[in-house]
Amino acid sequence: MSAFDWDDLRFFLAVARAGRLTLAARRLEADHTTVSRRISSLENALKAKLFERKPQGYTLTEQGERLLAKAESMESQALAVASEVGGSDLALSGTVRVGAPDGLGTYFLAAELGALAERHPDLTIQLVALPRTFSLSKREADIAVTVEQPTEGRLVSRKLTDYRLRMYASKGYVERHGIPAIPEDLSGRLLVTYVADLIYSPALEYFSGLEKYGPRRYECASVVAQLEAVRAGVGIGIIHDYAARQYPELKVVLPEISFTRTYWIVTHAEVRSLHRIAEVHAFMLDRVKANRSLFM
Repeated sequence: MSAFDWDDLRFFLAVARAGRLTLAARRLEADHTTVSRRISSLENALKAKLFERKPQGYTLTEQGERLLAKAESMESQALAVASEVGGSDLALSGTVRVGAPDGLGTYFLAAELGALAERHPDLTIQLVALPRTFSLSKREADIAVTVEQPTEGRLVSRKLTDYRLRMYASKGYVERHGIPAIPEDLSGRLLVTYVADLIYSPALEYFSGLEKYGPRRYECASVVAQLEAVRAGVGIGIIHDYAARQYPELKVVLPEISFTRTYWIVTHAEVRSLHRIAEVHAFMLDRVKANRSLFM
């Protein structure tokens, strides 16, 4: 391997984070031909293909993924040295992808992380709020919120918060159908639920204990769809308290039925010390702690 220009790593990081040459060039305040030339120079020096060049953008190869982890670690160390020696605050820059369940992502993190992004113009936060799990080892997310604590891989996890779910109905539904007084009154009612074979964790099987009452089901694959169906007066659903509180037309029914679950915040050991990831991680912990009453 021949020697390479260390500054080429700066161009490599910009393209890896932007995914497009023109966007990386704009962020670097450089011409896109210069960025392309620096990437080619780095690849030639390393004798490795770092990107797959496609019409829709640049994607990292396996060698590029390995270099990204090393280059980001070097960047983090350089920023830390600049901060310690120069005594200046580290600016947040780059991209942080946060994967979260669609309920938490939509009804809490969207506004909170948006406020953080607004304060840091060089920081791009990607919030992926979907009803699924995220693989940190495959770089599907830098930070993930899960409903089960991971036990495998080089992952670092800590408890984010407990949260409660209860049964809700809209004011309009209650006016038309009345309030069930006991669980047996659910017989014949339409319950808004998940699609059983699409749930991604056993912790999300809230309705399994209610099947004995023989309720009719309207199944929606996402928390957002379930909540909107309940708001529309379709039926009764099990909704996260922190989401339901945003809609005063939703009323708790059968309050003796409730479910407590836990969110975990997870990062990969290799990237958890990167400044931007550590700061977003700490911000999420702080904002959840400050709003603890929303969740329980």
